[in-house]
Amino acid sequence: MSLLTLFITAVGLSMDAFAVSVCKGLALKKIGFKNACIVGLWFGGFQALMPFLGYLLGSGFKRSVETIDHWIAFVLLSLIGLSMIREALAKEEDRTDGSLSARAMFPLAVATSIDALAVGVTYAFLQVSIVPAVSFIGGITFLLSMVGVKAGNMFGTRYKSKAELAGGVILILIGVKILLEHLGLIPALPF
Repeated sequence: MSLLTLFITAVGLSMDAFAVSVCKGLALKKIGFKNACIVGLWFGGFQALMPFLGYLLGSGFKRSVETIDHWIAFVLLSLIGLSMIREALAKEEDRTDGSLSARAMFPLAVATSIDALAVGVTYAFLQVSIVPAVSFIGGITFLLSMVGVKAGNMFGTRYKSKAELAGGVILILIGVKILLEHLGLIPALPF
């Protein structure tokens, strides 16, 4: 997997965390570097942990599904992307409080990183170097979550659904790319 594809995947995966960070920024009365770091660490940490766990899970049954691994990657990424698009288009408003306690942040961190677990499973099939990949995903999510907290405090939730929509489309396109390359319908792209 190229660095560009990994970067695009990391950005796509981090859009849920970014959207929730925007809501956190809106709910926090005082935004400081420490608060932004706390949010970034929660979301970035879980976005790194979940694909690693998914990779371990996928590695356990990789040999038995090697002939259809490209279809599994395509289906998982498409389902995750469609779920993100559905959430982006939903009319209901998320309500997030300003607490940064473990009790408040843990469920949010898990909820925003479940999709990364499935991506980790696909990484097992794609033979990705997992430690650099999850470190990169966690780092990108950390940075975008910090930006999201600040943006939420400045702009409100105006861009939340657009971020989720973009993340969903990106993940679907990566799934389509993997499938088309494996089927030989397009040459292997450099990203």
